[in-house]
Amino acid sequence: MEKWFLRNVNADLNKMSESLGVSKLLCKIMVNRDISDYRLMNSFVNPTLDKLHDPRLMKDMELGVGIIRESILKSEKIRISGDYDQDGNSSILTLYKGMKRFNANVDYVIPNRVTDGYGINERIVEEAKRDGVSVLITCDNGISAFEPIKLAKELGMKVIVTDHHDLSYIEDERGCKEYRLPEADAIINPKRYDCKYPFKELCGAGVAFKFIQVLYDEMGIDIEESYSLLEFVAMGTVCDVVDLIDENRIIVKEGLKRINETDNIGLKALIKATGLEGKMINTYSLGFVIGPCINASGRLESADIAVELFLTDDQEKADEYANRLHMLNEERKSMTKEGFEKIIERIQSYKFREQKVLVVYEPSIHESIAGIIAGRVKDKYYRPTIVLTESKDENRVKGSGRSIEEYNMFEEISKTKDLLTAFGGHTMAAGLSLDISNIDVFREKLNGQASLTEEDLLPKVYIDMQLPLDYVSFDLVEELKLLEPFGKGNPKPLFGEKNIRVKRGFILGKNQNVLKLILLTRNGNSIEGLYFGDIDEFQNFLIEKFGKEEVDKMYMGVKNKVYLDIVYSPKINEYMGNRTLQVIIQNYR
Repeated sequence: MEKWFLRNVNADLNKMSESLGVSKLLCKIMVNRDISDYRLMNSFVNPTLDKLHDPRLMKDMELGVGIIRESILKSEKIRISGDYDQDGNSSILTLYKGMKRFNANVDYVIPNRVTDGYGINERIVEEAKRDGVSVLITCDNGISAFEPIKLAKELGMKVIVTDHHDLSYIEDERGCKEYRLPEADAIINPKRYDCKYPFKELCGAGVAFKFIQVLYDEMGIDIEESYSLLEFVAMGTVCDVVDLIDENRIIVKEGLKRINETDNIGLKALIKATGLEGKMINTYSLGFVIGPCINASGRLESADIAVELFLTDDQEKADEYANRLHMLNEERKSMTKEGFEKIIERIQSYKFREQKVLVVYEPSIHESIAGIIAGRVKDKYYRPTIVLTESKDENRVKGSGRSIEEYNMFEEISKTKDLLTAFGGHTMAAGLSLDISNIDVFREKLNGQASLTEEDLLPKVYIDMQLPLDYVSFDLVEELKLLEPFGKGNPKPLFGEKNIRVKRGFILGKNQNVLKLILLTRNGNSIEGLYFGDIDEFQNFLIEKFGKEEVDKMYMGVKNKVYLDIVYSPKINEYMGNRTLQVIIQNYR
């Protein structure tokens, strides 16, 4: 069961359409998505580089860049401390290649996911001191690394934090939050409470990119040179699943242009290894093909492989690294499928399904894929989900959580800090560890304090607007491309229509997994509708609603009483030189 919501925000669409030079329908979609400020709307339909915000508006930006500039001029040793995921990879590449433009004495280090855990740690700090590092700069981590950064300062190093994660805080008995910052020389994070930067949703690579832009400017280099780094920043932005609005939209659109024309032999090798050669790379390619391969190295081996892939000038090495990443991702897929099935079995066996917040312990799961599995379980049950597994300390467990929009996972888990040995994250995701003896107490506490209602736990379908099928046209599909790239915060537009008659149905595909319906519009025209979901479930729904006889008539193309409400997206189907209109059915009732 799910709940449908039709967006309908009032606005002067005529004025907007005239000002922006696009249709009222496109303006309606933007307004319904809370994009009604003219500057944002203009940036949305014309996402050009001149609309990027001034990076100097970010708190401590000039301070941090000044430290790096001085270190480069003095040939001091600089070390980047990154993270093992795609955003961390992109952040490292952005800072490293940006500094190497000035022949900086810079290298990088990435923690091991299993032995080190997330972010900069005391081992990394002590190793940096032994190696004669003068400046440590973090990327995509560091905002909560209080002890390691304190140690680095005590050892005489300068520390710059570049991050985008939520700030840690202490909550007093009145519920007031006191935000905490590490003792670094410069802390660059748009989510700082005292940062006036106008856009707060950059990923780690986005913050690193802003840093390099100011460094270029300070070193007398045209800031436009920094745009060559956008292919890395775009990958981080898509794969870290931040909202594709405002600057992120510009970064991804411009980055995709560069990715599709890339000279980077490592990226070209990975595109070839994943079967994308000769195809247009889009947000799907990044988020579901390329990104997972890069993440797989940090999950199952060393994240250094992925960074070195993009840095190497050796074609043989590039091919070797790319094929290795692809193989690791295939292994990761298999492990994820097996782990997901085990978690579902535990949920059903222990009746966790009845709880509002799912906390499931499965020791056999590799800790690196706990977050992926938590996400899939969350999607299946539409409940905040935390998957716990074994850690290197036999008395502790580690885990990752994924949330639904109605549940602030960071804040809710923060209320259980007394049970945790480590914790970090944001509204929709978190990582944590705790003593194995505290699992049941942790589960009970989260569920006891959860204010989620039954309605909160219904999946939500947000419809951009009601649109009769007669309005679907080639021009409409082409105009909707102005809203690309699609992703989190800017999904592909969904339209709704009621009481649609079904003229005929076909089950297609080698595995009989595609349902094609010939739909009748209000004006009596026909249009194809394709459904790629659970065909058996769809058929059972139709039989229960209309009876088997009417469904059989539908499949035979005989006049029948089957009709549907649908949520759909329009598409142009091109086959053998012919172009036809279709609608892809996302939901039905």
